[in-house]
Formats: sequence, C-alpha cells, structure tokens
Amino acid sequence: MISSNQAAACHQCTEVFNGNGSIHNAVSLPGIDAWISSDPFRGDERGGDLHYVSTCGDGRISRFAVLDVAGHGETVERVARRLGSLMHKHVDTLDQAELARSLNQDLLTDGDSGGQFATAVLTTYYAPTNHLIICNAGHPRPALYRAAGRRWHLLDEGVSHGAQSLRNLPLGILEPVHYEQFAVELGTDDMVLLYTDSLIEARNGSGRRLGEHGLLELVAQLDSLPPQDFNDAVLRTVAEFHGGSPAQDDETLLVLRRNAA
Repeated sequence: MISSNQAAACHQCTEVFNGNGSIHNAVSLPGIDAWISSDPFRGDERGGDLHYVSTCGDGRISRFAVLDVAGHGETVERVARRLGSLMHKHVDTLDQAELARSLNQDLLTDGDSGGQFATAVLTTYYAPTNHLIICNAGHPRPALYRAAGRRWHLLDEGVSHGAQSLRNLPLGILEPVHYEQFAVELGTDDMVLLYTDSLIEARNGSGRRLGEHGLLELVAQLDSLPPQDFNDAVLRTVAEFHGGSPAQDDETLLVLRRNAA
C-alpha cells in the first residue's frame, strides 16, 4: 500500500487533456499510457461528458477522470466548465475522496448548475508502486484486464456498501455523502477501461441492453489488439451491437495500460 512518505505533496502539475469536446488522442506518462476517445451527442461541439488527464510530482502521479453531467445544452456546458475548474483546483490533491466531496458540494451550492448532477470516476496512478487509486461517484464500474490471466473484471473490489451511511452517490444529489476510494496494483500490460454509460445502455434490435457484463464479453474478444487500436474497436463493436444506428448520448472511452517504463 502507498505510505504517507511516498505520497508526498505534488508540484509542477500539468494538465494534459481537459474538456468536454470531441477528442481522439493518446499520451504516454511514466509507468502508464492513456488513449482517450470522446464524441458529443449528434456531433455537437460540446457535450456533457468531461475528460481530464494530468501529471504531477515529477511524473510520479498521474490523474485520469471521466465525468458525465446529466442532460444536454448550455446549462450542461456551464457545469462541465465548472467541474473542469474544480479538477484543476484540486490537481495536486492526492485524496480523491476529498475531491469528490468538493465536487459534490460545489454542484449543490452553485446556482448556475440548475439542479444538475453528474457521475464521476476519479483515478490516480502512483508510478513508484504501480498502484491505481479509484474513487467512483455513481459512475459505471471500470473494467480491469489482467494480462497475466488474460481476463477482464469489473473494478469494484475493496468498496464496501454499508447500510449506515450514504456512499458514493452521483455528484450533486445531496449532502453529506461519504466517498470511498480503493487501490489496485497494476502489472505490466494490465489495462483499465473507463467509460460513460452510453456504452452499456446500448440496445440491440430486440431491445436487449448491453450492460456491464455484456461490455466485458465484448472487450474480451478484443484483448489481442494493440492498445492503440482498442478504443476504435470497442466503439465500433458497440455500434454493431445496436445495429449501426447513431449513439443516443455522448460517448467517452478512456483506456489506461501500465507500460514497462
């Protein structure tokens, strides 16, 4: 596990990607590679999906986040910009649970949000120990690929679901909410898939919803592909599942792979 000495204060932080517009790009950071694909609904210039990538602490710490603001339109764009500003404000905050609480409180108190809410998955990669730390606020569960066993799993292990308090709800619903985080150690070539709900809400011609487990079955057929081709293959296969019709919401996919650097 990560010690307090290892988790020293971040400095010299740099935002790599940040926004809610269309993007298809990649970046290689110390210990981890990332591929981001995001397309707003109906080809709009901006959407409700927010992506965020930053690196801090001389490359020891990299943060990756995907947020999904409910709805569409100008109000959503204002909320997305506000969330992006808060992500920047907390770029050197190692405690993602604290970041989630700040995002939640801001959405509840910001009059411009218009009662909007958002789901979010916040992840931080700590290169010295190869740990990925995850905090999930009501977002679809990430998928984890273990290269050694060539198997995909839903990434939620370590998260308890106590009945005594409200935990890990979407941002902007109510206050106070307790947000938990957990860590997994990544092996070389392990991959983590972050995505928004449009992928798992895709339906085929008979109305069957793809769902989380359906997405796992889908990506299991693609794990032999080079990582740089993975995003396009996932989006193409999901489109084939729903008959090639246009997506009914913003689509965002962020793939992480631990490299050998």
